[in-house]
This record gives sequence, C-alpha cells and structure tokens, in this order.
Amino acid sequence: MQDLVGEKGKAPSGAREREEGAAEAVVRPGVLVISHGSREPGWVAQVEQAVAEARAKLPAELPIAAAYLELVEGRLIQDGVRELESQGVTDIYALPLFVSSGSTHVHEIGWALGAYAEPRRETDLEPVEVAARLTYGQPIGSDSEIARVLADKLGARSREPAAECVLLIGHGSDEPWFYEAWRRELEGLAAELARIGGYAGADAALLRPDEPAARIAGLRERHPEARLLAVPVFLGEGYFTSSAVPNRLAGQDIDYAEGALLPHPLVSDWIARRVRTWLGGYETATSS
Repeated sequence: MQDLVGEKGKAPSGAREREEGAAEAVVRPGVLVISHGSREPGWVAQVEQAVAEARAKLPAELPIAAAYLELVEGRLIQDGVRELESQGVTDIYALPLFVSSGSTHVHEIGWALGAYAEPRRETDLEPVEVAARLTYGQPIGSDSEIARVLADKLGARSREPAAECVLLIGHGSDEPWFYEAWRRELEGLAAELARIGGYAGADAALLRPDEPAARIAGLRERHPEARLLAVPVFLGEGYFTSSAVPNRLAGQDIDYAEGALLPHPLVSDWIARRVRTWLGGYETATSS
C-alpha cells in the first residue's frame, strides 16, 4: 500500500511516519466509509445497512466505521477516525460513498483528510486529525456494480431494451472542472448500462436547466423510433429524485424510473470490492 492520502495524492503532513524496523511492528488496517449527512434518520439507516452488508462480506477482524460529512451528531469524519484509531488501526482506507469525483464534497473531504494541498474551492471543513496512514479512495464514477443497480431499476419499466434508449440524470456542478468530471463519469456509466442492459443507446444529463431536454433531443435524433427511459443517479431518494429531476423532464415524452441507488444490495458489493482491492495492495506492501 502506498504511504499516502489519496490514491493519487501525497503523504499528509500529519501522518505517522514508520520508524526503522517498523516492518516488525503491529499494523492493523481499518475502513472509514464517508457519506453525506442528513437529518433524515432513514438516510442514515440506509448507509448503515449498506456498510453492515459490506462488513459481512469482508474479513471479520477488519474494523469498519461509517461517518458523515455533516448533520449527524457524533458520527462526523473526525469521530470516525478517532473510533478506528481507538481500536488500534494504523492504516485507514477512507472510501467516499458519493456518485462522482465531480462532487465538490468529495474534494473538500479529500482536502480535509490531507489528499490535496489546496482545495479546488472554498470549504468550511476543518482539517481532520489523523495519526494513522490514510488512503483516500474514489467514489462510484462509472463502476459496473452501479450500472447493474440502474439496470435493475429499469427492469420494471423496460419492455424491449433493443428498441429503447436510456438517459441517466445526475446532480452535476456549474464549476467547469467539477462539471467535466460529472459528465465524463456519467457518460461512462451510461455506456456500461447500455452494454449490460442491451439498450439501443444511452446518454447522460446533469441538472442544468436546458441540459436534459437537449440530451433527449440528441437521443431522438440518433434513435428516432426508440422508446425513451430516464433514470436518476442519486444515492438517496428525496427532493432531487422526486421533484427536481421530474421538473426537468416535464413535457418530454420519456418514462421516468424514479428511485435511488440505496438500498440496493449491490451498493454494499461495491463497497466490499473497493475495500478488498485496497486490502490486496496493503497486504502485499506490508508483507514485502
């Protein structure tokens, strides 16, 4: 495992350096799953369920904690780090449970953990105190497990995939770097969904006022005879899935598969696979 915060970051200034002879010291990995906070107990319960399901698919001795960006008293990121370190964890894998690396939250969390020397935008977060070595993971992006979640959601709406096109709709950002990351990853997810679902075509739109309508027009131009389906790409249900996205689709001849990624069990598979990948690299490094 690399001695760093961030899979492509640099070592945080506060991280504990291994001393000479540390190869013989006791090391213990642990996992911190970080998601957006909410005052809605249902959201917290869904995250906790996904983490518990992932824990059941991983080594029993591996400490795993869930933490939240905000609003969940006593369960914030600093609380999660302290919980793991109190259990003797020396190496933490912090996995952001967010849809896209284009999320401004993903970057402010990474900065707070030490993955980036400077945040890409202003943030109210305070730096997190971490004594353990910490690797910052990547959010969902274009991952195949999540494409299968979307395929399952569309299953009840789809009639003949080869004669249908799908539009994925995500949150996005107005800031150029973040917007491009959102678009790139959602387009990759759309391509994977079309492949595994056998759809005639797929595209992605973000919640800019005119973008969903423009992407729908593009699908109709490329596939004039196809039936169109829209699916939101949000982790939890709420205002965006029930109101914001339908408002953007108003007046369009497109069937909307409302719903969120959680509580689909494949989300826990995604968490477990990311952790196993990190553990594999970690164990290789510590045994060499």
